[in-house]
Amino acid sequence: MKWQGRRGSSNVEDRRGMGGKAVIGGGLGVGGIIIYLIIMLLGGNPGDILDNITTTTTSTQTSGEYQPSKQEQELEKFVSVVLADTEDVWSEVFRQKGLSYENPKLVLYTNSVQSACGTSSSAVGPFYCPGDHKLYIDLSFYDELQQRFQAPGDFAMAYVIAHEVGHHVQTLLGTTDKYASRMQQDNAYQVRFELQADYLAGVWAHYAQDKNLLEAGDIDEALNAASAVGDDTLQEKARGYAVPETFTHGTSEQRKTWFNKGFESGTIEGGDTFAAGSL
Repeated sequence: MKWQGRRGSSNVEDRRGMGGKAVIGGGLGVGGIIIYLIIMLLGGNPGDILDNITTTTTSTQTSGEYQPSKQEQELEKFVSVVLADTEDVWSEVFRQKGLSYENPKLVLYTNSVQSACGTSSSAVGPFYCPGDHKLYIDLSFYDELQQRFQAPGDFAMAYVIAHEVGHHVQTLLGTTDKYASRMQQDNAYQVRFELQADYLAGVWAHYAQDKNLLEAGDIDEALNAASAVGDDTLQEKARGYAVPETFTHGTSEQRKTWFNKGFESGTIEGGDTFAAGSL
């Protein structure tokens, strides 16, 4: 992805080195999270419930003791540019629909963090909290994305960020509120919710391509990342078999399919996963 020397977002909040008061245990997998009384991992162990939702706020002041590595400094710039791109794209898409887009904040943290959705460990991976309209990312996830999930490349990380921003779009459009209770009761709704976020990530990539920001292999990197965090792939690696009724994010093929649909369409309207007869 062509990102060096381009505008970064002013909506990045640095909490690295600060940490939260506690962490969530229980063997949570790595990936994204969207919480509305539930925790849904980006391809991790499905069905985990957040026990202690709080509304405690955390100071946004950066710890003077934390010294990021050169790689982290580079990643910080990268995620800031990707976030800025999502701001530009979704502001324009919303404007075309007669709506106003609210830019989310992206919080950088290490180890654990407090959000309006509770205190979370970096073990849950990047997540979005609808309670405060913020994305949360521990940059060490980039290494795990490459090493554990064999999904290298900067656009693989860009896909993860765009997926979480997709959850923000769902919140602004009212989709999160509309389906929150159903997602608690039926995993099938959780799957459709997450696949829609993949679709919206694809919509962002569509506009990135139109701006000539993509390089050869970028879409393959995103599709590889989407495949790597499919429920079936992760469960088969963890236990040797998959249990479809426990899926919360969709299969590898479904995640790739819906990202690709968004990439080809470039419209919000094409991503109604809840109305789709087949995923």
